[in-house]
Amino acid sequence: MADLMNLTGKVAIVTGSSRGIGRAIAEMFAAQGAKVVVSSRKPEACEPVAQSIRDAGGEAMVIPCHIGQRDALQHLVDETKRAWGRIDILVCNAAINPVYGPLAEIGDEAFDKIMATNVRSTLNLCNMVLPGMAENGGGSVILLSSIAGLRGSLTIGAYGISKAAEASLARSLALEWGPRNIRVNSIAPGLVKTDFARALWEDPERIARIEEKTPLRRIGLPEDIAGTALWLASDLSTYVTGQTIVADGGETVA
Repeated sequence: MADLMNLTGKVAIVTGSSRGIGRAIAEMFAAQGAKVVVSSRKPEACEPVAQSIRDAGGEAMVIPCHIGQRDALQHLVDETKRAWGRIDILVCNAAINPVYGPLAEIGDEAFDKIMATNVRSTLNLCNMVLPGMAENGGGSVILLSSIAGLRGSLTIGAYGISKAAEASLARSLALEWGPRNIRVNSIAPGLVKTDFARALWEDPERIARIEEKTPLRRIGLPEDIAGTALWLASDLSTYVTGQTIVADGGETVA
């Protein structure tokens, strides 16, 4: 069973991996033997993650990337291939949510930015990576969706729309690339203790309400989502594609 989780010889790109869920995924993949590209906008934020991986005996390098810029995405792909020759695992984790409020108040510029960053950039990166992945015999792509994409929201509706789109993107890419032995899935986390969601879990009343209605009676940790990503990246899930795996402590069924 341990051999099925082993990622030795695999090369993985994890966007948005300087902190939170992305960092946990990068570190867990490296612990299982993968060579990991740590990437976010600022190299100084990524280097401590890469160094922690190296200190633990793993392999990692930093390639900064602003995912909203097509040239930066291409640079990420090209530099990974130049250094390590291939890409076997792609995790599209980086995302933004600059708006908190009703959809009636969101402007075109903000909505377009959310969709461009969270959806279009993911499609662009996949289109850059998947042909080479197919030539190498296949691989695994993991998109980070959210339970916000499964239900309505009074405050993060645009973000939820973008995350529903990412889950849909995973399904379509799974159809297109399945014949080339590429699996594409998405993960829909619930509330996770990250800087991205700090405003939620630092509010004592709000977090108490959330924990009370969640069957596991707690919010998630980045490592919880990383474990799901490891399963999707590894040979433990070789017959799983086009799916959205909900990892929310049971919140959406409560």
